[in-house]
Amino acid sequence: MSPALWHDAAMADAAPGLESAFQEHRGFLWGLSYRLVGDAADAEEIVQEAFVRALAHPPADTTQPWRPWLTRVALNLGRDVLRRRRRRGYTGPWLPSPVATDDHGLTLEARADPAQDPAARYDRLESVTFAFLLALEALSPAQRAVLLLRDVFDYSVRETAEALKVTEAGVKTTHLRARRTMAGYDRERLRPGPELAARTRAMLERFMTGLMQGDTAGVEATLAADVRGLVDSAGQFPAAKAALVGPATVARVQLGVSSRVGKPSRVEWRSLNGMPAVVMDLPDSPPGWAPRVVLFCELDAAGRIRSEYVVAATRKLVAIG
Repeated sequence: MSPALWHDAAMADAAPGLESAFQEHRGFLWGLSYRLVGDAADAEEIVQEAFVRALAHPPADTTQPWRPWLTRVALNLGRDVLRRRRRRGYTGPWLPSPVATDDHGLTLEARADPAQDPAARYDRLESVTFAFLLALEALSPAQRAVLLLRDVFDYSVRETAEALKVTEAGVKTTHLRARRTMAGYDRERLRPGPELAARTRAMLERFMTGLMQGDTAGVEATLAADVRGLVDSAGQFPAAKAALVGPATVARVQLGVSSRVGKPSRVEWRSLNGMPAVVMDLPDSPPGWAPRVVLFCELDAAGRIRSEYVVAATRKLVAIG
């Protein structure tokens, strides 16, 4: 049975109001799930599984609003995803999967998110950036859920406790620990916006020009002294298994890879995760090498690249088309 026919058949037996609730809240659930797990494919699976569970085991009182129940299910599923990922381990550096963003900083799949509350600590744009999502990796699944609800979606302590089925005291303790862990990120954060996006694109263009021309000095000139380069191929393609550290190392490795894979057939500038990014198709890559990569960078306060991110894993790129 096709997905569309399955959906129609399932909806025939759905609890009252579920179809409209799913359409209304799907974007919010996807945005929450993506921020929780950092992976677009996993976020999509979480949303679909929440829907399946609503069909199979709806709440006792379906006259009540669906959103709190669906949110609770999605949070539980997302924390399970994080726990499994940490148990299994990961080959090489882990990076979030790129997602498209619009001018409001919401993922295109999450336009149904409510307007950002000015009381929130991190806005919706910042909360999908690579820098923010990678900072969340230092948190436990519970801390990550609490921080997102309290500081991104502006839930009250009581609402957060209800969503996670914990005590309000537990929410306060978990939130405090999460904020302490995020202190390093908070000290160095550069809030995304048009000015930062323009500076980032300009520096990334200089970096790309140096790569294309084989200009070692030109590449190194764009990099901060403490630059780190991370490549996520999930073990699928050749890539450094640990972070590349320092301008000389990052430049040498990236220029070496560039010379092996040849010139891309297509270079497209995109707004991904709230910042400029380069999508490159590499059809002439040697056998076994990634045919497509996405390149991001993060600047330091002086305007040089302090973090370079390359996403090559095929599963990580499905959300950008």
